[in-house]
Amino acid sequence: MSGFTWPSATLLAQSVLSGVFVGALYGLLGLGLSLSWGLLRQINLALFAFAFLAAYLCYQMAGLGVDPLATLLVIAPAFFVLGALLHALMAHFAITPFNSLLVTFGLTGIVEAIIQSIWTADFRKLESSYAEHRWKVASVYVPLPELITLAAALVLSFGVWAVLRYTDLGKALRASAEDAPIAAAFGIHERRNALLLAGTCSALASVAGVCLALGFTLAPSQIYAWVGVVFAAVMLGGLGRALAPLAAGIVIGVSEAVTMAVTAPSWAPLVSFTLLIAILLLRPGRAA
Repeated sequence: MSGFTWPSATLLAQSVLSGVFVGALYGLLGLGLSLSWGLLRQINLALFAFAFLAAYLCYQMAGLGVDPLATLLVIAPAFFVLGALLHALMAHFAITPFNSLLVTFGLTGIVEAIIQSIWTADFRKLESSYAEHRWKVASVYVPLPELITLAAALVLSFGVWAVLRYTDLGKALRASAEDAPIAAAFGIHERRNALLLAGTCSALASVAGVCLALGFTLAPSQIYAWVGVVFAAVMLGGLGRALAPLAAGIVIGVSEAVTMAVTAPSWAPLVSFTLLIAILLLRPGRAA
């Protein structure tokens, strides 16, 4: 192609690293959705709204002098309760998986309106000491906020995986998802476990929100910009899995970053949405 210049090795390496970092955030955002969809049979799009609400709360509290990471001591428990209450409400009305998609999409619009009424539609940027720290490793730069996001995604994803695989609670959750009546017959308290999982999914979204505030500019309308790519990561990895959203998110993040480096930033969204369409066409059973 005339005028095309292949990017340098340094630019490609930095792009790959940036893709890993943003992919970790995709995975962290998708972790709660994957668990909710796969184990609770609820397509909880409100988790995206919860993540942004947590990001704005972190921004607000940091403006009052609270360390951004320390805000999790308040935000995560509060969102755990919020997530459990939302699940209890939907369980009370026996909301089907498809209707849960509609209900939580509507709730997302409500939360967006609340955010906009409090913080307006203007862009907000969290200023913290974390943004001032970055290290040069070989020829690439490693910013601290992105490193925190990667560490949080790894720790939480592997932690959830270990709980699901090795603990009685994890086995009970998987059994209830497989066959709830049989699990109940063996003494598994499905409702209690579901509330714990729903609250955990919401708390995970709040952690993702704080990581979002650390590294990105915030605007209420951006909630929907994250839905498609995270949805693709969840579908690519499979439902009800702890490590799959992280792996799929990194694959998508690196693909987008390399695409931007080789072509143009406007081409990046094609990666995630093309993957999402391909997954829905080729593996429709994943959405069941």
